Amino acid sequence: MSSNGADAWGPLIVGVIPKQHPEVIAQASVLARQLDRAIIYAYVEPNSYLTEWNLKEDIRDQSLHPRDVDEDMTADAMEILSNIETQMSDSAATWSLRILAGEIWKALARLASETQASMIIVGTREPTFGAHVSQMLNGATASHLTVHQHLPVLVVPAAPKKGKH
Repeated sequence: MSSNGADAWGPLIVGVIPKQHPEVIAQASVLARQLDRAIIYAYVEPNSYLTEWNLKEDIRDQSLHPRDVDEDMTADAMEILSNIETQMSDSAATWSLRILAGEIWKALARLASETQASMIIVGTREPTFGAHVSQMLNGATASHLTVHQHLPVLVVPAAPKKGKH
């Protein structure tokens, strides 16, 4: 970070998933450079949940950041890390990868609050039948974030496939 006051602004939080279209990481890299921000890539384990309902002890950090990582989660996180390393190899931006637990939009919002982030960046899903069903059942992460978040939310669409518009 530069000494011109840019460090008063927080990092960019970037939601990442396995097999994500590369435009999300590419756009985050460009914005991080332009805005002089660090990037925190965040993978929310899809089969996890937050465990904070009416508990007497403060376990926010424990529930947001899972301690038990299973083999599938490790494989997904390693794939994501490899993709980020490849795409960020020429970038001067400082970045890290965090593995989170809970409902995706809530986990990203909590991480943004925890890190005093300046923006949340997410991608769109590929236009497949499975993605449409998932969106109908669970709602779109971007929609939830834009409704419940006070930070700017950038939604990066997938580039159209060749021959499709």
